[in-house]
Amino acid sequence: MDGPDPKARIEALRRQIDDHNYRYYVLDDPVISDQEYDRLLRELERLEQANPDLITPDSPTQRVGAEPLKEFGTLEHAVPMLSLANAMNESEIRDFDERIRKWLETSDPVEYVAEPKLDGLGVEITYEKGHFVSGSTRGDGIMGEDVTANLRTIRALPMRLRDEHPLPSVLDVRGEVFMRRTDFETLNAEREIRGEHLFANPRNAAAGSLRQLDPAITAARPLSIYCYHAGRLEGVSLSNHWEFLQSLRRWGLPVNPLIRRVRGVEGLIQYYRDLETRRDGLPYEIDGVVFKVNAWNAQERLGVRSRSPRWAIAGKFKARQVTTTIEDIEVQVGRTGAITPVAILKPVFLGGVTVSKATLHNQDEILRKDIRIGDTVLIERAGDVIPKVVKVIPDKRPDNTKPYYLPDTCPVCRHPVHRPEGEAVTRCTNLSCPAQIKGRIEHFVSKNAMDVDGFGKKIIDQLVEKRAVQTVDDLYRLTREDLARQERLGEKSAANLVAALDQSKSTTFARFVYALGIRNVGEHVA
Repeated sequence: MDGPDPKARIEALRRQIDDHNYRYYVLDDPVISDQEYDRLLRELERLEQANPDLITPDSPTQRVGAEPLKEFGTLEHAVPMLSLANAMNESEIRDFDERIRKWLETSDPVEYVAEPKLDGLGVEITYEKGHFVSGSTRGDGIMGEDVTANLRTIRALPMRLRDEHPLPSVLDVRGEVFMRRTDFETLNAEREIRGEHLFANPRNAAAGSLRQLDPAITAARPLSIYCYHAGRLEGVSLSNHWEFLQSLRRWGLPVNPLIRRVRGVEGLIQYYRDLETRRDGLPYEIDGVVFKVNAWNAQERLGVRSRSPRWAIAGKFKARQVTTTIEDIEVQVGRTGAITPVAILKPVFLGGVTVSKATLHNQDEILRKDIRIGDTVLIERAGDVIPKVVKVIPDKRPDNTKPYYLPDTCPVCRHPVHRPEGEAVTRCTNLSCPAQIKGRIEHFVSKNAMDVDGFGKKIIDQLVEKRAVQTVDDLYRLTREDLARQERLGEKSAANLVAALDQSKSTTFARFVYALGIRNVGEHVA
């Protein structure tokens, strides 16, 4: 008598495992223990090993297995992944709603979808006929890094969509990869025991984990994902964003349970306030909320600006603040010669990171706030990113402090500095200043400019200090031998840099103009 049909058992196990993943990651309602889940997965692995001809790419056993990459490839987004304009307070949220109603020519309350703004890494995942095909990072919004093999390792992402609801023939779904606070703390504790470098915050841990060349490393990291937006959507007919999110759940994709529909500006404000109040109690980091006009036909009428849609906005939360002391003030020289004072702080933990420096902007700002070395100051991370000094606490000022003034000469080249009349910025006017040269080269090779992969700050510092490079055109005269002579650069790395320089010659005119670093010519103008 023949035994059980292995093909039927394999398919049954796959469906069981997919169903348990759906209940755990999407419904948050598991019905079996981790041990029972592992038993099902091990049985499937044994059956597939005994019947290798029955292994399919969408099997739960095939999440890990790709060979380590030498470098990431790129994928083009069929629909650009735009950034969002920011609303920094409630007043700007009200302005957003007023603009929407004006453009839509209505006095009625507009229906929005309100979502937490997760502090992670944006990605896009493509499904064709219900099967996972590829995935990429946001990148520059047009092209992203191909992280398909790494995204496959995230168990919350199904390898095939659930077919209990009509499936799209093509789905590009956007999501945010993140790491929960407890998972981040556990990961750092394990790394500390092994004597490894600790991640600064959950966002850095998530981004670093997803961008590993070896998918096995990514698989060992506790990454999560919530999906929130559509790129391409073919083969199904939907009319609004809320309906799309509900469809994502039915297709087996994880969606943040805190997403809500709200009506009118008061609905926006109430959601903003509620989520800011709950912020520190959430199991993951958020840095604001996102509001989107719900109706897709209204989104089409509103259209997009050059870099962001008119129908959506990111409502940023108030910056976190803490007190510390200024131990010193250093001066940095930028690529345009701008002299920027930087406060060296007694290290303090703020908003998930240790802060040891804060920009002081310019001499006027220092005098306006009367900032001195030794002062106790209130600092904040503006937009949860850039630390700045909010104010001095005069009652805690030590005796014998003195007002601070920028030096009369450049701290790098000792050339006299100059502050043009009517400008706030003091500049080193020596175009041959090593700091300016390094800054111009760093800008030229940066990702949004010529995108010369592998040219890091340490390599540039060496090349400039040894006078191998003084202008951007010198880069293209470098040979493999020139580069191999630099510290910590072998023949292979040198060859890769020469190849990257050669590849950068095939770029757009806009990128080239931006790379030149002309004052007041940013990406958009270029």
